[in-house]
Amino acid sequence: MNSSREALAVTVGGVSPADDARTSSVNSPVSYRPAPQKFRQVLGHFCTGVTVVTAMDDGEPVGFACQAFAALSLEPPLVVFCPALTSNTWPRIAKGKMFAVNVLTEDQHDVAMRFGRSGPRKFDGVTWMPDAAGSPVIDGVLTWAGCEIEAVHPGGDHNVVIGRVRELGECGSQRPLLFYRGRFATSAESGGPPEVVETLLAWPRHADWM
Repeated sequence: MNSSREALAVTVGGVSPADDARTSSVNSPVSYRPAPQKFRQVLGHFCTGVTVVTAMDDGEPVGFACQAFAALSLEPPLVVFCPALTSNTWPRIAKGKMFAVNVLTEDQHDVAMRFGRSGPRKFDGVTWMPDAAGSPVIDGVLTWAGCEIEAVHPGGDHNVVIGRVRELGECGSQRPLLFYRGRFATSAESGGPPEVVETLLAWPRHADWM
């Protein structure tokens, strides 16, 4: 009789020991270390655009190809990109604080390849003009943004760089260069009025997506 009352007191007053154990099991973090090849395969199915992040360092233009780039905030206007810890170019960009993000077109596959490799003199033969802060804007890009480094955070084997947008370029009508499943690609549609990005930026409840 006493044991029945004790059990009743536990269940009436709160969660039973059995339920509490199940809840703890559900809420416990799960340790999972995917194989690098599987990780690349799965995340490679997320299609991205291709950019070249550029800056000036001691009077020399520098830059690297970057697909890990995205809009971060509308108010204030922030973007984010993620250079690898092994990048030789990122420390040179970080010194000056100002940078430009060049969004490549489908015809700039060679530009992506040039800036995607390590080594000096990437700008040899590349036509560019400076933005208001002096950062290189590559000729023929789809569009571009001039930015200032706002913050840098560690992110595994990359840095997470937050930039505040200080200037925006015009938008072209070409198709963008994409990166999908480990190779360059292009979108199916060409021309026409802007849809996805401008629609999302104009969406009154932008908190739903940004």
